[in-house]
Amino acid sequence: MLGRFTDPNWLITLAILFLTSIPVHEWAHAWAAFQLGDDTAARRGRLTINPVAHLDPMGAIALVLFGFGWGKPVPVNPYRLRGDLRRNQALVSIAGPLSNLILAMLGAIPFRLGWVSLYGRASGISPQGILVGFISINLVLMVFNLIPFPPLDGSRILAWLLPRRWAVKFDQLEQFGAPALILALFLLSRLGVLAMVMNPVMSFLFRALLVY
Repeated sequence: MLGRFTDPNWLITLAILFLTSIPVHEWAHAWAAFQLGDDTAARRGRLTINPVAHLDPMGAIALVLFGFGWGKPVPVNPYRLRGDLRRNQALVSIAGPLSNLILAMLGAIPFRLGWVSLYGRASGISPQGILVGFISINLVLMVFNLIPFPPLDGSRILAWLLPRRWAVKFDQLEQFGAPALILALFLLSRLGVLAMVMNPVMSFLFRALLVY
């Protein structure tokens, strides 16, 4: 893992991710909330793609070390959202992962148009290596954030789909926040469960974008 820090392609990819993927993900949450009637994030300066506004130190460290991470959670006042509460919370939540999918699709365009070859890799700084890393980590961010465990985005989507009495109990897990999430991810990773769930999805998405 430490060898990646001597790889210029990995370092450039990380820089691009911190400047685009994470801020765009959080901006998408803020934009969706704003469109649905809640301007809380906008009033706190979060309706922006400025990376500084969205940086979460713990999430940034996780991204550097493990390849998945998160930004500073966007504040949302659910009671200011117009219409069905749980549906709108789910829409705000899914906006972030959807933005990562769109970025991954944009990163795949040079391969689809034949400007860059997926096969073979040049030594040193490689546009191909940077693009593959960019696509891969955006897909990881999307899939990771869709895991239905609070406070990840997937938890809000699952809460919308669950019967109300179950959703209320499920919401209570959110009080444990990031520490519980990190512990759960560590245990799932050590047991191989995380890879078992994410790898097939990642493989399918990567092939759908790049293999034709």
